[in-house]
Amino acid sequence: MSNKEAPAPASNFLRNIIERDLEQGTYAQRRWAGEPGAAAVHVTSDADPAKIRTRFPPEPNGYLHVGHAKSICLNFGLARDYGGVCHMRFDDTNPEKEEQEYVDSILDAVQWLGFGWHAHGRGHLYYASNYFDFMYAAAEALIQAGHAYVDEQSADDMRANRGDFTTPGTNSPWRDRPVAENLQRFREMREGKHADGAMVLRAKIDMASPNINLRDPALYRIKRATHHNTGDAWCIYPMYTYAHPSEDALENITHSICTLEFEDQRPFYDWLLERLAEVNLLAKPLPHQYEFARLNLTYIITSKRKLKQLVDEQHVDGWDDPRMPTIVGLRRRGYTPEAIRLFCDRTGASKANSWIDLSVLEATLREDLEGRAARAMAVIKPLKLVITNFEGEPVACSAPAHPQKPELGTRHFQFSRELWIEAEDFMELPEKGYHRLYPPHTNAAGEAVPGNKVRLKYGFVVECTGFKKDEAGNITEVHATYFPDSKSGTPGADTYKVKGVITWVSRTDAVAAEVRLYDRLFLEAHPDAGGRDFLSVINPKSKQVVTAYLEPSLATAKPDDKFQFERIGYFVADRKDHTAEKPVFNMAVGLKDSWGR
Repeated sequence: MSNKEAPAPASNFLRNIIERDLEQGTYAQRRWAGEPGAAAVHVTSDADPAKIRTRFPPEPNGYLHVGHAKSICLNFGLARDYGGVCHMRFDDTNPEKEEQEYVDSILDAVQWLGFGWHAHGRGHLYYASNYFDFMYAAAEALIQAGHAYVDEQSADDMRANRGDFTTPGTNSPWRDRPVAENLQRFREMREGKHADGAMVLRAKIDMASPNINLRDPALYRIKRATHHNTGDAWCIYPMYTYAHPSEDALENITHSICTLEFEDQRPFYDWLLERLAEVNLLAKPLPHQYEFARLNLTYIITSKRKLKQLVDEQHVDGWDDPRMPTIVGLRRRGYTPEAIRLFCDRTGASKANSWIDLSVLEATLREDLEGRAARAMAVIKPLKLVITNFEGEPVACSAPAHPQKPELGTRHFQFSRELWIEAEDFMELPEKGYHRLYPPHTNAAGEAVPGNKVRLKYGFVVECTGFKKDEAGNITEVHATYFPDSKSGTPGADTYKVKGVITWVSRTDAVAAEVRLYDRLFLEAHPDAGGRDFLSVINPKSKQVVTAYLEPSLATAKPDDKFQFERIGYFVADRKDHTAEKPVFNMAVGLKDSWGR
């Protein structure tokens, strides 16, 4: 586990369950052979050194998103807090959709978030596919005990005979075939003697059960597909609902934590483990499944299919596009592991579905970066400011890299005749309450109004004297005079009283950079609500690319370095495209929540 300091854990019903089990010694008699295995493997071993065992079990069929981050923090965090171990396990039972690329990205994401799977002198990285031999043997044991049969109905017939919530299912004509015949047929499936889809192995439970998941669910199907881990060793693969509880039991998992959509599957989870314990393949106490509400965030989608559509149709620039809710996207956007962990802890775990506004996640990033990100001045939409009474060499100016962290040092920049300011910091005819630069003019009452004075932050006070426009009427430059005795930090500078303070950079030492201004990808809080086409509410201004000018302290920025651009927001040097020769910065989050207004 990570040694990084964790925030105080939020109380939730899962913690109450674990504390109750620890107090009652529910799992105190478990034994652990040092690696996963059936009952015979563990029975003669020492007591399990882990007080509890949890697991994070993604299917490697895509990139993880912020919802998975919640599960990662929950499972690894509970194990950390209660003297347990969290297993990193891949539920790789569907070879058609799984790839090594996804395996690698998932491992990287978990570690980046600050968690690991080493404990008690060994690693706990496991693959469901490594248990295929056990699962096959367990399936034969179920057949021999009369709890499973091979069904040769077509998929359509099986679906029709399953019934619905008001109609009981109809028994398969193959349901009562002899055990020996079922065993023979299942072995033929294993040996590749039948076509894909020709038959399946089903549990024999109750076709009239009000819980449709108990109406003889499928355990194995025939599928000729190359597996990323086992290659072509198998042509039959276990169904997820059969594999998952088996994996938990082999790994001595105590608390199997799932999202609420698996609640209806829990009766089958328990049925299967009880049956395998009866035939002495698994030892008690058995794992128990608990469900919590999945993370629902506004202004994003987490459907892997829809995220893939965004990528494939090039609505975004790949899985790690900073607008994506994927962990790689959040990382590239400038999110920190600490901010995501803080968000996951604060939102807790509940049994009730609810929506959390995206601003809550953004607020944790602001909170984290406020105390650590070095400051810098940047001009995103540049307008030239000419100091008409300035002559000679540039004047050296300085500012702290962070106002509360003197150990981060001082940054240095120049004041010169020509500067860059934000276009919004000048207005030809000022609105009421506007305190930035404006020229001398006559107001609506016919009164002469002098040009306004502002302080150039960390520099001098200047007074606006005029401006220039091009033939199209666009303002091309602003003119001002400066007061030489007004430099910030020098004696007498505080005698100048001005209401406006603006940021700036000098044209003599500014760093030109590509700045990518990211906003929310969707205009609606629930992009796919009610079956709506989520593509119809994509925000056309979710990405804007500008050439900005930055103070010279940013010339040495490295990929992933994070800064607060004063008065604008938090930015990160892009982890893929940023170089010293061509700086690229991504906007992580603004200083304030502009969507909450």
